[in-house]
Amino acid sequence: MDRTQIVTITNMCMVYKDDQVLVLDKVNDDWNGITFPGGHIEKGESFADSVVREVLEETGLTIASPQLCGIKDWTNEDGSRYMVLFYKTNLFEGELKSSDDGKVF
Repeated sequence: MDRTQIVTITNMCMVYKDDQVLVLDKVNDDWNGITFPGGHIEKGESFADSVVREVLEETGLTIASPQLCGIKDWTNEDGSRYMVLFYKTNLFEGELKSSDDGKVF
């Protein structure tokens, strides 16, 4: 039995401070709307490094100690698998700024 499969791995991170939660109004041809910052994990990149990179790229914030708090996965029509790793953190620094991915608030 073959145990290998094609998997796309992505992440999202809820960045929060007290009762405020950071969101991204994503503007993308494939998907748009209000979401948490995140994105694809690059080949060879660690899961933790990827969520730190994605949050920085999309928000201007450098996060620390992201905690894995959930996983969602499904099988695509072509038989490949799609996986989203959900993180949260309230440890961050930097200046909040929007990116080409969308407005952050």
